[in-house]
Amino acid sequence: MAVYQEKNKKKWTKDGRSWYFRVPYIDLTGKRKQHWSCFYLTKKEAQEGERQFLASIKDKTDNTNMRFKDLYSAFYEHQKETVKETTFQTYLDRVPFLEYLDNIKLVDFNINHYNMWKKEINSKQIATSYKNDILKFLKAILNFGTKWYNFNFTATYNKMEKFTNPDEIEKEMDYYEYDEFKTFISYETDLKYICLFETLYYCGLRNGEMRGITWEDIDFTKKTIRINKQIPTRYTSKNWKFTSPKTKSSTRTLPLCNVLFEHLKLLYNEVSQYENFDKKWFVFGQAEVPIVADNPSYRQEAICKKAGIKKIRIHDFRHSCASLLINNGANVTVVAKFLGHTKVEETLNTYTHMFESALTSVIDVINNIDKIQTSHSTEVIDTIANLCNSGISITDILNQLKVLQTAQK
Repeated sequence: MAVYQEKNKKKWTKDGRSWYFRVPYIDLTGKRKQHWSCFYLTKKEAQEGERQFLASIKDKTDNTNMRFKDLYSAFYEHQKETVKETTFQTYLDRVPFLEYLDNIKLVDFNINHYNMWKKEINSKQIATSYKNDILKFLKAILNFGTKWYNFNFTATYNKMEKFTNPDEIEKEMDYYEYDEFKTFISYETDLKYICLFETLYYCGLRNGEMRGITWEDIDFTKKTIRINKQIPTRYTSKNWKFTSPKTKSSTRTLPLCNVLFEHLKLLYNEVSQYENFDKKWFVFGQAEVPIVADNPSYRQEAICKKAGIKKIRIHDFRHSCASLLINNGANVTVVAKFLGHTKVEETLNTYTHMFESALTSVIDVINNIDKIQTSHSTEVIDTIANLCNSGISITDILNQLKVLQTAQK
C-alpha cells in the first residue's frame, strides 16, 4: 500500500498526526495526477483513508482512454518512494523497451499486441535472459494496472509466453580455480589491491559491497568482516552514497581466512599511522573517498597480461568464491548464507553445474561398492538420502560412504 510516515517531525500536526497516503490516478481528461492525503494519527487510519479514496474515484474515473505510456508513467511515480534508488533506475533503463506499446489503449490490449511487441524485442541484440527480465517487468506493470485501475488482463496475461532461443549458446560461467587465483595474486605487488582481490575471492562480495567496506566493519579480534552497506557501481567516487545491501540476506558477517586476515592487518597497520586516521575511512578507497568502481577491473587486466592468464569480470570473483566453497565440501545452505542469497534455490539455480561436478565424486564411490550385497542396497540409498536432506557436505557424504563400504567388505 502507498502509505507513508512523514520523516520530518516538524511537519507533524500538534496532536501527532504523521501518516499519509499518496495515490497516482488518471482523471476524466486522461491526465496523470497524484493525490496527497492529509495526515492521519495511525498507519491503519491512513490505509483506511486510502481505501475510501480509491473507492470514491473508482466510479468517477474513466480509464477507457488510458494508454500504456500513462500506465507505466503512473507505475514509476508510485514506485519512486517505495523501492531503492538503484532499483528505480533499473526501471527507468527499461523505458526504451516499452515504447513500442506506448499508444496502445489498455482496454484494447490483447495477445496480438503482445506478440508484435515480442517480435520487436526479439530483433534486439540482447540475451534471452535479459528479454525475460523485461517481460517480467512488463507483467509487473500489468499487475499494477489491475490493482490500481481495475483493468482485466487475465485472458492475455496467461498467454504471454517467455522468450526462448534454442540456438543461443549458453554463456559459460567464468571463475578462477584456486591455482589460477594464486597465480593471479602472485603478480600483484600493491598491498591494498592484494587485500581487495582476496576479499572478493575469499568472501564472494559484490563490487558494490566491496566499495562500501570501512575499517569499522573489520573485527580483528573476532577475525570477521561485516557487510551491512554498499556503494553501487553507478555512483562515482565524487558523487557517492551508501545504500542498504541488495537484499536483507545480503547483510551478513563473514569469517576471514588466515591469509586475508594477515594482509588486512598489515594494511591497517599502515593506514592507521596516517594523520587524522578514522575507522570510518574506506578500506579500499582513499581515506573518506571510495574506490573508483572501474579501477579494480583495470588493475586486474594489467595483472592478467603479466601473468598470462584469462581475465574474468570483477563479479566473477564472486562465482570463484562459490566454486572454492562447493569444491571443498560446503553444502548449499552454507554457500547461500556466505554469498548472501535470499533463498537456497537461488544458489542452486546459479551454481547447479558446480554441485553436479562435486556430486560426480559421490557417484564414483557408489559405483565402486561392488561387493555390497543386494540386501544392503537400500541401506546405501537411505544413507545418501538422509545425509543430503540434513544438509551434510559432499565431503562428509563421501566419508560416510567409505565407512559403509569398509563395513560391507
